Amino acid sequence: MKTRGVTMEYKKNDQVTVTIQDMGSDGEGIGRVNGFTLFIKDAVAGDTVEARIIKCKKNYAYGRLEKVVTPSPFRVEPRCRFHRQCGGCQLQALSYEKQLEFKQKKIRDDLIRIGGFSPEQVDACMEPIVGMEAPFCYRNKAQYPVGTDKNGNVITGFYAGRTHNIIANTDCCLGVPENERILRCILHYMEENHVSAYEENSGQGLIRHVLIRKGFTSGEIMVCLVINQEVTHVSNKCNKDAGWRVSDLVSSTNSRSASGRNSRKDPEYLPAQENLCRELAKIDGMTSVSVNFNPHRNNVIMGKEIRTIWGNPTISDTIHVRDMGRKGYPFTGQELTFHISPLSFYQINPVQTEKLYSLALEYAGLTGKETVWDLYCGIGTISLFLARSAKSVFGVEVIPEAIWDAQKNAAENGISNGEFFVGKAEEVLPAFYERGGVETDLQEASAEDMRHPDVIVVDPPRKGCGEACLSTILKMKPERVVYVSCDPATLARDLAVLRDGGYEVRRVRGVDQFPQTVHVEVACCLQRVNKENP
Repeated sequence: MKTRGVTMEYKKNDQVTVTIQDMGSDGEGIGRVNGFTLFIKDAVAGDTVEARIIKCKKNYAYGRLEKVVTPSPFRVEPRCRFHRQCGGCQLQALSYEKQLEFKQKKIRDDLIRIGGFSPEQVDACMEPIVGMEAPFCYRNKAQYPVGTDKNGNVITGFYAGRTHNIIANTDCCLGVPENERILRCILHYMEENHVSAYEENSGQGLIRHVLIRKGFTSGEIMVCLVINQEVTHVSNKCNKDAGWRVSDLVSSTNSRSASGRNSRKDPEYLPAQENLCRELAKIDGMTSVSVNFNPHRNNVIMGKEIRTIWGNPTISDTIHVRDMGRKGYPFTGQELTFHISPLSFYQINPVQTEKLYSLALEYAGLTGKETVWDLYCGIGTISLFLARSAKSVFGVEVIPEAIWDAQKNAAENGISNGEFFVGKAEEVLPAFYERGGVETDLQEASAEDMRHPDVIVVDPPRKGCGEACLSTILKMKPERVVYVSCDPATLARDLAVLRDGGYEVRRVRGVDQFPQTVHVEVACCLQRVNKENP
């Protein structure tokens, strides 16, 4: 670069002082020195920092924060001492008020930049983001990798950013307080019984991950240990619901034979698993302990086979419907209870989930006469919300276990006007439409109703909806589309397709489902305006 006739070049390891003017989509600070742009992780807008350049391009560079010279008025003291190493809480040094502003801007910018909507269009339909009163300890699910440190000690925690190096930490400030006690209990069990931790490079070792779930309303806790074994390699087989309760465990302990073995001959998937179950059972709320079998050397955390070794195969949680048009979002008196298995998709923030799903219900505009499709339905959380106010609801989900859960959840909530299909939404919906519909078990709906629904709700993964799915939605011509998204970028892309197909974006509202991180959920309402769309 040139300044005052002198060419200045930056290179790796150069140290610079820069004032942070903005923040990027990944939460990195953005500053400029003589027109040269610097992206600096862990810096926040308003900081003046010293940074060392770690990667340099022609017109920009990436820097590592070395020192905060003058802190931003929006900088706060992070709760977690590992926040920079972990990388999971990209915004923990930023005040929560500014986190919400950052996410609101992120949604707006993506709609304009990626979706091609004008600023006036976006500002006309965007509503204030929905934040949290207590933006810590909100996660009802956590997955912890298990490994060893350089001294051979068993550890668990989280991966350092962009690596598979485990940061030993049992007390994540986003998780529930019980997590720490559970993890310490498991680590002690492994040390006492010489149970090996998984080693990625060699593919050896038994315990790979620990999954913990908690039902916020029920207080029920689930622990699932992911082990490096085929299910056929265990000493005995059992069905999915096999297990025992606290009273059973006490009685079995009292009925040991002279050899010291359990006379009940329960399946042993882990060394001394009874000892582990006994200690976990002492934790208030403990409801389910299971093992998951994953012998494959890949990045997929959980395998498909699960065996319950203590307690119930599921835990429960209740979601309340809120009035999103009133201050404080009060409960309406409506609620649904869900049973959750280790493999179930269930939103990780139950407080914000109530607000997100209540928005989806509001945006659907149901009167009791509508036929609704819920694509990417998971265990039927949104589907069952809608079913109470619709004529009939049809859900699609690729994971069979989730559909089983959805069917059970419908039955246990007394909902009979919902039906669920297994498969990819991108495949099921087009095939269904091209066949001219299918016969349904629901008396309330016909095949033609299913082919031309009144409302379609989508809640896809981060990659968004598939092209075939969007194309079929346009062919089905629902009056309204409700789009729930966990990625504003793919949301903006898909909204552009629906807009070009005859739909108008009427309402957009962010819900901060992931405080301290750069991620945000968004609910959108689209109305069909081009009645002539072929």
